[in-house]
Amino acid sequence: MALKIRLARGGAKKRPFYRIVVAEASSPRDGRFVERIGSYNPMLPSGHDDRLVLDGERAKYWMSKGAKPTLRVHKMMAGIGLLDSPEIREQPKKSAPGQKRLDREEAAAEAAAAAAEAAAEAEAAPAEAPAEEAPAEAAVAEDAVAEEAPAEEAPAEAEEKA
Repeated sequence: MALKIRLARGGAKKRPFYRIVVAEASSPRDGRFVERIGSYNPMLPSGHDDRLVLDGERAKYWMSKGAKPTLRVHKMMAGIGLLDSPEIREQPKKSAPGQKRLDREEAAAEAAAAAAEAAAEAEAAPAEAPAEEAPAEAAVAEDAVAEEAPAEEAPAEAEEKA
């Protein structure tokens, strides 16, 4: 039976009130719990005495039995001096919001830069070619055009006769 020290939400809509409870990890957030050890009212000002009420002895007792506080409860306990700093607890690091989008934009920019470089190299390559090869290529291109022209005209003459 894995135990958690966590918040259970109560109160009305837009007026939250939380109980700090010891509950089984598999039980619902606002469901069954083993013991209520405090409360948290975020609607009160931060300096108010009733904003955070916590029975420190019961919290230490349950932690000695293996209950683990959630990150939020751990921060609250550290704030009143029951636990050490919350940074000690390891939490999985989440990527920054929009990180995937930024990565995609960066990859697209790199691809565009690579394409621009390739186009610049393609334009520079014919200009760097020796002058002797250029007339030979032009003659080959003219022969290809001359051979294709009669082939295109022949079907047109066949359609006119039909």
